[in-house]
Amino acid sequence: MARMNILVIGGGGREHALVTKMSASPLVGAIFCAPGNAGISNLAQCVDIAQNDIPELLDFVRKKAIDLTVVGPEEPLVNGIVDEFESQGLNIFGPTAKAAEIEGSKVFSKYLMQKYNIATAGCEIFEDYEQACQYLKKTNYPVVVKADGLAAGKGTFVCANEELALSALRQTMVEKTFGFSGTKVILEEFMAGEEVSVIGITDGESIAYLPSAQDHKAIFDNDQGPNTGGMGAYAPAPVMTPELLHRVDMEIMQPTINAMALEGRPYRGILYAGLMVTKEGLKVVEFNCRLGDPEAQAILPLVDSDLVEAMFRIAKGKRVRELELVNKWAMCVVIASGGYPGGYEKNKRILGLDKKLGKDISVFHAGTKFTEPGQVVTDGGRVLGVTAIANDFHSVRERAYWAVGKITFDKAYYRKDIGAKALKHLTFMRN
Repeated sequence: MARMNILVIGGGGREHALVTKMSASPLVGAIFCAPGNAGISNLAQCVDIAQNDIPELLDFVRKKAIDLTVVGPEEPLVNGIVDEFESQGLNIFGPTAKAAEIEGSKVFSKYLMQKYNIATAGCEIFEDYEQACQYLKKTNYPVVVKADGLAAGKGTFVCANEELALSALRQTMVEKTFGFSGTKVILEEFMAGEEVSVIGITDGESIAYLPSAQDHKAIFDNDQGPNTGGMGAYAPAPVMTPELLHRVDMEIMQPTINAMALEGRPYRGILYAGLMVTKEGLKVVEFNCRLGDPEAQAILPLVDSDLVEAMFRIAKGKRVRELELVNKWAMCVVIASGGYPGGYEKNKRILGLDKKLGKDISVFHAGTKFTEPGQVVTDGGRVLGVTAIANDFHSVRERAYWAVGKITFDKAYYRKDIGAKALKHLTFMRN
């Protein structure tokens, strides 16, 4: 078989991790990435096409005889890129628009879980701002305010009191911080527990699991401050024991795949379950239709199987096979621009990218670009994801933060407590 031409859509840390993983596959010839970033350009040919420009992407795939397109971010999936490609006989990995609605609409996701008895938090859904305000004046606190649609991971507010909840509601429904995504809101009961991510690759019937992971969404240490797209992650998550993963498979993941099929929305691609381990049991926080970011930077280095083969099989309508995983730890620490997730400056020169950090360290670019002289500068809120791999968790954490200390730019910021929750579990397990 001739080596395949691959197109990866997206330009963040997740896509850099995907391209890195794919470049090691013997099945792959050339890799293209649209639009890509400065780091991705070392492994793939970056193409100046926006990730949501479906007509241009279709034209490029035909011209370059692309054998497989892999979609990184959620927005093109929700917008129907898979439907367009498949209608023209092109191989693409990811769920259709109707299937991707499991992330594109939190209201639909809640409907699905309630109908098929998949455990999640209780909630009320509102389209009317005044009615939502009245509800917040009589509900119990804390409460969670969620925009219905896509919001780049920032549309969820955990509110300790009425004042904060009304402010979040005003931002979402009146000020339209998230645009059309805030037309509907979900006011959800707060779930106490520990959050964990379980991600599988599915052919619509069977699921092959990637390592579990734990993301850190809040901008500040100790999970304080507003939510971000994610400030770091580690894998596997000690809270997700083999016994608990079996329950996730039986109680959440397989029932969800079956439910989507019954709803006429067969689901093929990546299914991401954000879960809360509560005293009452496992509950779904949210579903995503793609790899998490930065979870991908911690998960993909721990996959020993050929991911290209698995994705190509699913794109061709074949069954997925169980994935072989590496028995090690991985941890990713995100270096962000000062001010993120609010306003921040771009075009800051990045120092330290030329340093030899060791084979156990990967630096995944997220918001970077080249200047005219070829200098790498910042170009986003989350700039880099520094990932370490090691045989034990203490070593992986030490190595990740050691590497982070070798890279900097003006007003660079990162959390200092990534992995602290894992240490608590591992200490308990030893005792």
